Amino acid sequence: MKTDAPTAIERPASFRWMQLIMGIICMAMIANLQYGWTLFVNPLAEAHGWTKASIQVAFTIFILTETWLVPVEGWAVDKWGPRPVVLFGGLLCAIGWVMNSYADTLAVLYIAAAVSGIGAGAVYGTCVGQSLKWFPDRRGLAAGLTAAGFGAGSAATIIPISNMIAERGYQDTFLYFGIGQGAIVILLALMMVRPPHTASKAVKKKVNPNVLQTTADFKPSQMVRTPVFWVMYTMFVLVAAGGLMATAQMGPIATDFEIDGVKFNVMGMVLPALTFALAIDRVLNGLTRPFFGWVSDQIGREKTMFIAFALESVGIILLYYFGRDPIMFVILTGLVFFAWGEIYSLFPATTADTFGTRNAAGNAGLMYTAKGTASIFVPISSIITAMTGSWEAVFFVGCGMNAVAAIMAWWVLRPMRKRFIEESSGMVSVQDDEVMSASAGTATAARIIT
Repeated sequence: MKTDAPTAIERPASFRWMQLIMGIICMAMIANLQYGWTLFVNPLAEAHGWTKASIQVAFTIFILTETWLVPVEGWAVDKWGPRPVVLFGGLLCAIGWVMNSYADTLAVLYIAAAVSGIGAGAVYGTCVGQSLKWFPDRRGLAAGLTAAGFGAGSAATIIPISNMIAERGYQDTFLYFGIGQGAIVILLALMMVRPPHTASKAVKKKVNPNVLQTTADFKPSQMVRTPVFWVMYTMFVLVAAGGLMATAQMGPIATDFEIDGVKFNVMGMVLPALTFALAIDRVLNGLTRPFFGWVSDQIGREKTMFIAFALESVGIILLYYFGRDPIMFVILTGLVFFAWGEIYSLFPATTADTFGTRNAAGNAGLMYTAKGTASIFVPISSIITAMTGSWEAVFFVGCGMNAVAAIMAWWVLRPMRKRFIEESSGMVSVQDDEVMSASAGTATAARIIT
């Protein structure tokens, strides 16, 4: 099959870093589709009289389409390379936000969410898959830096978006940011190429011995038939659910905690508590991805998961008890986002380590659908809060989910994955020996005949 990239010998060592940087920028351009959403919830409700629960259905549709179609988009990347997939994704992201600016019914809002979700998934799945293939020796760091673009990408624009909504309305904000962000993604897509398979083999020797990696390559259809995949998938859902509830509900939570009107003076800028918290959260949610990704490259994936998930569990419960103080709200939401965002570097890296490099984009995309499954809890959290009149149940459930995931990481996933990698790598070694023996036999026969 013809590829869109020449051999590794023809590329300088810096080339893969250039590809990584382009992926990070593309991720930053689609970040507001998720992380800027909470700023639009209240204006949409006020403009149209829609309930917040019905508006959050659009958020769930976005997450579902963003995640559950990524395996298909990842398969397309593995087959045809990143360029056409990212180009397609950037176009849909722009169209989705333009549709949001004109949406006057919930049906249109939901369709726009689906369109932008498909586009965001195409960009996200491609960029993460590319990082896993270009950097098998630093998968945690590379996936973390790429995911950081999505986590922290909205940090630089969260204040301009908030100000533009206040000055010109949410419609113009959707329109102009949608067109601008989509155009940048489209331009960068034209410069993306896929890594040659020989590049990943050349750098695998540098992998830290604490990081277990298979020498086998599994297709997505093979991966889903393994128990270790479903253990990882369950853990992903547990941790992602709590973080998504916090991401989508931060505005309503701040209102119910009666701190949304509190002002902070930050270097001469007067910012509402919610806007300040969101800006800090975006930065920490971005920093945690390369940080914990790098840590996992040093001490191993499961040990890093245990530390991060336990920290998230503690952060969520502290936010419920102490988050009604404006300063503590800013600090604790930052802690929650810092301890949550690392799943978007740890799980892709662990998936590639466990199931191989060749189909990394498709496999990571299939694992990423766990985020879509977790998004179902977002509107449910609104319903639970409306029924109970308190966020207590939501916070306690989120705390428990992360605690369970932390326990599973060390006592379930670690021994299971070690055994799986040893068995799968052993099978590959046997197959290689058989191929070498067959080749030697053929060569001997050829010499006899001649």
